[in-house]
Amino acid sequence: MPTVDYYEILGVARDASGDEIKQAYRRLARTHHPDVSRDKSEAEHRFKAINEAYEVLSDPNKRAQYDRFGVVGNGAATAQGFGFDAGSFGDIFDMFFGGVRGSSHNHHGPQRGSDLRYDLEISLEEAFAGTSKPIEFTHLAQCDACRGSGARPGTLVTPCTTCGGSGAVRGVRQTPLGQMVTQSTCPRCRGEGQVVEHPCDVCRGHGRREVERGLTVTVPPGVDDGSRIRIAGNGEGGIRGGPAGDLYVYLTIAPHRYFKRNGLDTYGDVPVSFPQAALGGPVTVRAIDGDVEVHLAPGTQPGTVLRLRGRGMPAVPGAHRGDHHVTIHVAVPTKLNREQRELLERYAQAGGDAVEERSFFDRVKDAFRPD
Repeated sequence: MPTVDYYEILGVARDASGDEIKQAYRRLARTHHPDVSRDKSEAEHRFKAINEAYEVLSDPNKRAQYDRFGVVGNGAATAQGFGFDAGSFGDIFDMFFGGVRGSSHNHHGPQRGSDLRYDLEISLEEAFAGTSKPIEFTHLAQCDACRGSGARPGTLVTPCTTCGGSGAVRGVRQTPLGQMVTQSTCPRCRGEGQVVEHPCDVCRGHGRREVERGLTVTVPPGVDDGSRIRIAGNGEGGIRGGPAGDLYVYLTIAPHRYFKRNGLDTYGDVPVSFPQAALGGPVTVRAIDGDVEVHLAPGTQPGTVLRLRGRGMPAVPGAHRGDHHVTIHVAVPTKLNREQRELLERYAQAGGDAVEERSFFDRVKDAFRPD
């Protein structure tokens, strides 16, 4: 028979549920707490006994040991020197402060897998029109054989008998100030709270295994450098049957041979000959979505920028498009045949080599001239 009747101390039946035991403990702790009792000496003695009883009966493993043998082994609380373990103090804290703190109890249920990142480079044309890209990557996937439990099919994952499923072991040591309760990770289950007695042959008890994965990434039109695409449920597999994480694909736009981009606008250069710039006329200009013909005004100067509205990149999402900006460059020939040289010489003799340069004062006058 038990040397101390913990059920009698808490005033509950031997088949009381965990909630009934907790309610009885809180009621008695509130009544016999030394800070609220007139007889502090008697209250302290009673309060120690209540905490000792609650620590044993609230732990399923300790309660089973107590019901069977009448005593509890190394994990039993003796509550000498007015010391509390972490669980008991947490319950008292909740009782007096309304439970505003986070729970101190360990939870070892399913956990979500980690997210993954994949860097993908695409061309500017692919960013303009959208594309689909196949990718391959290695990740930890949930084991299909054991469904993430880590146990061989047909066997079960059992609670750790060393820590009683809490993932932590507690020890009590004497100090000059009384007893001190310490808590550390359980060495047997390594904090998991459960033990795989018969590991899965495929994943060796880990519940996950490294696999190669391939899928197709759909890139919408208009994405920019640094855009991110989320593919839900394609990250690392969950732990203990938890959901998988997500895969994030980060896009990089490769440098283009002809175009530059700034937001939705694109920029390019077009070389024209001297006669085209001087006389004007139609010129074919390259844009991101194909060639387009524009009309040069007579006397177009080098560095002139033409703006082609709506010929840039599309917005994501939406039908709006940016503009394409074209800078005119006059190409100077490096080799001339005899006829070309004679024509240029005649042009120069006719005054074509004179450069019109307006004076500084003429430009100042124009700046202050009213429209």
